[in-house]
Amino acid sequence: MPLSPADSVFLRGLVRTRSGIVLGEDKGYLLESRLLPLAKAVGLSGLDELSVRLRAEPSGQLARQVVEAMTTNETFFFRDIHPFECLKKLVLPDLIARRAAERRLDLWCAAASTGQEPYSIAMVMRENCPQIATWTTRFIATDLAAQVLSRAREGRYSQLEVNRGLPAPLLIKHFTKDGLDWKVKDELKRMIEFKEQNLLDNFQISGQLDVIFIRNVLIYFDVETKKQILAKCRKLLRPDGFLFLGGAETTMNLDDAFVRVDFDKGGCYRLKG
Repeated sequence: MPLSPADSVFLRGLVRTRSGIVLGEDKGYLLESRLLPLAKAVGLSGLDELSVRLRAEPSGQLARQVVEAMTTNETFFFRDIHPFECLKKLVLPDLIARRAAERRLDLWCAAASTGQEPYSIAMVMRENCPQIATWTTRFIATDLAAQVLSRAREGRYSQLEVNRGLPAPLLIKHFTKDGLDWKVKDELKRMIEFKEQNLLDNFQISGQLDVIFIRNVLIYFDVETKKQILAKCRKLLRPDGFLFLGGAETTMNLDDAFVRVDFDKGGCYRLKG
């Protein structure tokens, strides 16, 4: 049975309330394609029965599974390459000079999905800043979906996944072959702490941060939610820290405390003043 208009409104509202993801009225096909397999997997006859169950338990495990199913987890190593060039050539040299006395760096990668982005950041750090091996580093990577975080912690990727953006020399240096897959080596894996974090909730991160990557996620939120998330990022970022957004994202007309720093074909953001 196709998704009824009433169930579409209900499901889109549930996803928005729990994750901030805005699905337009034209996204019924997306609800059907992603939630029908979930309904079948948990023993329900279809989306109508799924909606009945969710109305009875809007905050239970099934609701969490629905939100995870509707989350877009498209990612790959060194995605859009330019932010990583900016990190390598501008951000890390700047921070290493500024933090030479305290010898500490704090980083956060939000919406980390299955881990390719934080592992890419970690490889940039190890390849270009060997001196920070003796520093205190705190690198937190978060996502709201427990299933993708489990994959990120495991650090196991198929040949197809490592073929997407990962240069062969880095693959050989930082991964080991395991059957048909590749596994991140322990020394790289140990750099990152993976944690659950819904961006709508209070950020469960203490202290201030030198670098925040929150790329390709704001595009799914409405304007007010974007403003709230950027405000929370602003409070966490050190006055001379750096914020990275996706190529289609900006702080313009959302938070005037940030100023863009252009670098080659990419760039990032810093706090004014």
